[in-house]
Amino acid sequence: MDNTELQENQKKSKQFIIKKIIILSIVCILAAFMNTLLSSFFINYLRFPLFVDTVFTAAVTFAFGLIPGIITAVLGWLIPSIYHGTFNFFVLCSIAEVLIITALKPKTPDIPVFTPKEKIIAFYTVVAARLMILYIICALAISILGGFINLLPQIAYGIYTDYFGVDDLFKLGLIMNNLPTLAVNILSRIPINIVDRFIVIFGGYLISRALVKLVK
Repeated sequence: MDNTELQENQKKSKQFIIKKIIILSIVCILAAFMNTLLSSFFINYLRFPLFVDTVFTAAVTFAFGLIPGIITAVLGWLIPSIYHGTFNFFVLCSIAEVLIITALKPKTPDIPVFTPKEKIIAFYTVVAARLMILYIICALAISILGGFINLLPQIAYGIYTDYFGVDDLFKLGLIMNNLPTLAVNILSRIPINIVDRFIVIFGGYLISRALVKLVK
């Protein structure tokens, strides 16, 4: 291969990388915007007490990995932060979820079967089992981390959040049972995250399959 061919290949490689970065950047921005729209739709229009604000963050992480996932997570919280004029520490929950998904997301299993039908059944069984484990871990981890974050203003400044969160629906009953504040903040999130993370993990995985095909 002469120098001209080598330079031409390097040029094509750079163009391919730049194109890929531009496409992924657009996907991250759109995914962050869709997170905000979906969350607003569930809370303001359907009146469902769910967060569902990281479905597309999970999808991007499943499809493209850690860095695009973190970018989407940060952008997803940047939009409401700019709108409300405050920094929201719950972005840490989204970043934690990206890290957990990256570490535990299903990989293509090596299935020692012979017929195509058996292979398909085995593949989806393994993927579903791994997604279920991932879902349970995310639901618990986000409930605990979110509980700590929600408690920080109360400890540091003796103030409470000035908005009504979907987890507040469960707090009154827990407070009436004289549970510690940290326990109230964590336990009130578990019922919501049991449903919420199921939608995020399984919905995000399904969307990621479409994203991979779209960005090929």
